[in-house]
Amino acid sequence: MESLTYTVDEVAALLGIARGKAYQHVRAGDIPSLRMGKRVLVPRDRFHAWLNRESAKSSGAA
Repeated sequence: MESLTYTVDEVAALLGIARGKAYQHVRAGDIPSLRMGKRVLVPRDRFHAWLNRESAKSSGAA
């Protein structure tokens, strides 16, 4: 069964950005995340919805 969340490291790899940059975006609230104790997790469904919105913005679609 596939996990319902990504780690910030996994998100960084998926986006092709540095780990530190991914954490910056999480802290800024750009990338949707939730904190479970000391762990920061990114819900897959919210991440992909966010990514789709960002892709639509950069392609000029509404």
